[in-house]
Amino acid sequence: MFRPLSIFIGTRYTRAKRRNRFVSFISMTSMIGLALGVLAMIVVLSVMNGFQREMSSRILGMVPHATIVGVNPISDWQPVAAAALKNPEVTAAVPFTEMEGMLSYKGSMQPIQISGIDPAQEGKVSIVTQHIVQGNLADLQPGEFGVVIGEITARRFRLNVGDKLTLIVPEISTAPSGITPRMQRLNVVGVFKVGAELDGSMALIHVADAAQMLRWQPNQVQSVRLAVKDLYAAPKVSADIAASLGAAYKADDWTHTQGSLFSAMKMEKTMIGLLLLMIVAVAAFNIIATLIMVVNDKGADIAILRTIGATPRQIMAIFMVQGTVIGIVGTLIGGVLGVIAALNVSALVGWMERVTGQHIFSSDVYFVSNLPSELQGGDVLLICSAGFVLSFLATIYPAYRAAKIEPAHALRYS
Repeated sequence: MFRPLSIFIGTRYTRAKRRNRFVSFISMTSMIGLALGVLAMIVVLSVMNGFQREMSSRILGMVPHATIVGVNPISDWQPVAAAALKNPEVTAAVPFTEMEGMLSYKGSMQPIQISGIDPAQEGKVSIVTQHIVQGNLADLQPGEFGVVIGEITARRFRLNVGDKLTLIVPEISTAPSGITPRMQRLNVVGVFKVGAELDGSMALIHVADAAQMLRWQPNQVQSVRLAVKDLYAAPKVSADIAASLGAAYKADDWTHTQGSLFSAMKMEKTMIGLLLLMIVAVAAFNIIATLIMVVNDKGADIAILRTIGATPRQIMAIFMVQGTVIGIVGTLIGGVLGVIAALNVSALVGWMERVTGQHIFSSDVYFVSNLPSELQGGDVLLICSAGFVLSFLATIYPAYRAAKIEPAHALRYS
């Protein structure tokens, strides 16, 4: 089979046993370093994807995807929900009221975000029903002022189902200060644990109790909470629905409350990816040292090739082929091992925990009890492409030096 001269000699140099074993060693370490760099990038980015997926499913499973908020309290929320459900992107619409206050128990206090919900319909828009660890969400009954709190709040106050605590909410009044605190005794009927900071900052009460605390009619609510198919379409979907309902309604969505968190996570992934890319770059540019040594080692061969008619471009191509082969092999090995490691990293960490008897990811400390990993084909393709490009760029300077070797000079000192 016909092969160009540069490819034939370049691949032969890659396979051949060199007289200088140190050059062979440097070539091997360059390949191994590149493989390890690619492997590390794939595994770390897959783990970060896994954490982002867990955070998204837990946090965005608890907070509203979008809400249609009334300028005034909504007395009849069903028509608003029916109008929202006409949009094909909306999967559910339920009543919702939100307010902020302070929880007080035996002299200790903490800020809290209170969500007024309908327990019978909350499962349509929230994952809280799947994460109740004590009590029952159905125990939230109108008029009884029950509350379901997060596990962090329960642990901080040492609360259990049946305990009572006080909710303090601000109320506008005619007093000189303009705002007076209003207190309401609540009975703990349940504890949820989703494994995120919401376990310490959110509590749930019945929507009718929330209306009574705000001095509204029992059937009045603040907004209609929506669940949408595509989270990133929530701003547009909610804005379109609010616009169709008129000026008495406005839209809100998760990007206003949680957008900064997910922007920070995205930036963190980008920065860690760039830092890990430096490892790949260092390994790739070790090819420069390898090829420079090979050029010095093969000076006489280069001179002979030039004497029998090889052009400088062909000489340059020989060493570019050699360096590129090293880069491709290293990148492919790292890519294959990285994919295997990313797919099995959760099982590997579990095995290490069983062997050592130590919990690396304790559920009491972290919001996950295992190491999540989500392999994305786009990440693998980008990482491998970066390894190929960097290894190719690393061959240019040594190959250029090889092409500039004068045959007479090389043969004289060989």
